[in-house]
Amino acid sequence: MKIGIIGTGNIGGTIARKLAASGHRVWLANSRGPDTVQAFATEIGATAVDVPGAARGVDAIILAIPLPAMAHLPKDLFEAVPAEVPIIDTSNYYPGLRDPQIAEIESGLPESVWVSKQLGRPVIKAFNNVLAYTLAELGRSPCALDRLAMAVAGDDAKAKQIAMALVNEVGFDPVDAGSLEESWRQQPATPAYCCDYDAETMRKGLDAAVKGLASEKLRRMGELFAKLGPDPTHRKIVAMNRSLNPL
Repeated sequence: MKIGIIGTGNIGGTIARKLAASGHRVWLANSRGPDTVQAFATEIGATAVDVPGAARGVDAIILAIPLPAMAHLPKDLFEAVPAEVPIIDTSNYYPGLRDPQIAEIESGLPESVWVSKQLGRPVIKAFNNVLAYTLAELGRSPCALDRLAMAVAGDDAKAKQIAMALVNEVGFDPVDAGSLEESWRQQPATPAYCCDYDAETMRKGLDAAVKGLASEKLRRMGELFAKLGPDPTHRKIVAMNRSLNPL
């Protein structure tokens, strides 16, 4: 597949590296232009492009940028993108930690529904409920007994299957988390968020989510995160997330 990835941070860069290593043709962009992407793209065997180039003639698009930045993408970015091309949203909303408050999300709109409204296109929610370290270091082959899982939510069955196939290729069991309206079940501070669970436990986490509780727990997550110190380990962050929502 030809895959466009917008965003070269920890999540976007790791996805790009893994998909390029799997044999996909990866078109890689960030907001600063192709010159700032070129060295990394050359290293992993991807093609550096500008943001419109990452959405042109591709089979799937992955958006690995902060959630507020979705509103600042070019308004015509997806006008020529065929409807069958999945747009995969990896973002999370962190009010008070990184992001300004967004009234619609604060009122209960699922984060990826808000993203879809900004883009004017349906999206698939994936790659958002694992830590960057987990994504980079803990992927396993499909037969591995210690394989971890990722949740995938969306409304288009074919687009969701493509996203789930990509999750599998980067080393994780994809778990169908339902419709985009149900994607709140994998948002920050929910039982399925960044706890390094296997597929069975991930399903339990998704089922255990209670709508409306995450916003309160997100504030507590910020307090707990501050107590972890300036450079918390992956193990400590996972333990913190599990402590917020014990199963």
